[in-house]
Amino acid sequence: MATVVAKTGIKREKGWLYYLDKKGDVSRARMARGGGKVPRGKKNEKVEKCGIEREEGFLYFIDKKGNVAKVKMKRSAKRKSTGRRKPAARKRTAARRKPARRKTTARRKTTARRKPARKKTARRKTARKTTARRGTARRRR
Repeated sequence: MATVVAKTGIKREKGWLYYLDKKGDVSRARMARGGGKVPRGKKNEKVEKCGIEREEGFLYFIDKKGNVAKVKMKRSAKRKSTGRRKPAARKRTAARRKPARRKTTARRKTTARRKPARKKTARRKTARKTTARRGTARRRR
């Protein structure tokens, strides 16, 4: 869980993003969709000076009570570098070529005439009528 690094007791205002800056002090910045326009020259401002020195592999944040807290990161750069090897490079195999197309002899094209297709709409209508009749016959019983 998180451990408190510095007790500041900051009261948060709506529309501001609170964070720990490079110098280790608590600062705030206006959020893009925080509502309301930003007064000139007040985009980023320091809230409280703490002078916290950061440790590698920890995430620093301002908790609900307004104190600066830290928590160990699950995936830090420190952990990634140790014990991991690069995957072995794959051996390149010769590219497979597609077999060459066979030359075809010139053939005479014959056009066979097809019979005109029968209209299926007539059949469908009769089928629907018979099913409709069956349904009415069953209802009468």
